[in-house]
Amino acid sequence: MSRGLVAEAHTEVAAPPDAVWQALVDPRMVKQYMMGAEVVSDWKRGSAIVWKGEYEGKTFEDKGKILAIEPGQRLSYTHFSPLTGDPDVPENYHTVTVELAPGGKRGSTGVTLTQDNNDDAESRDHSAAFWQDMLDRLKGIVER
Repeated sequence: MSRGLVAEAHTEVAAPPDAVWQALVDPRMVKQYMMGAEVVSDWKRGSAIVWKGEYEGKTFEDKGKILAIEPGQRLSYTHFSPLTGDPDVPENYHTVTVELAPGGKRGSTGVTLTQDNNDDAESRDHSAAFWQDMLDRLKGIVER
């Protein structure tokens, strides 16, 4: 169940779901499309997930928990960033879900990402733009 306004981003990658999935869970690949952030997780349901790096000149360590993981199909996790300045309490976490499905072209994969718990339209639109940029970079990496 989503909370607040939901941001959405979508792309189609000219590669099979397994290749896209690899990009979602391989720390070396994540670092290439997530602004140099290091991701740490054992990729199991209920496990922690942490992103470390620098964003707009500020060091960050975002965190969350994996809610669902279905290789080649779906990854869902909570996400909290201390850079927001908000307290680290459950109501300040987002749920991010990435779903993979057959694309419109043979051998391609549709990637849809949603992020809930955006307070207003401006926050939703900012999140959607951020995630769209990330998906565009992921597409470029997988397709090269």
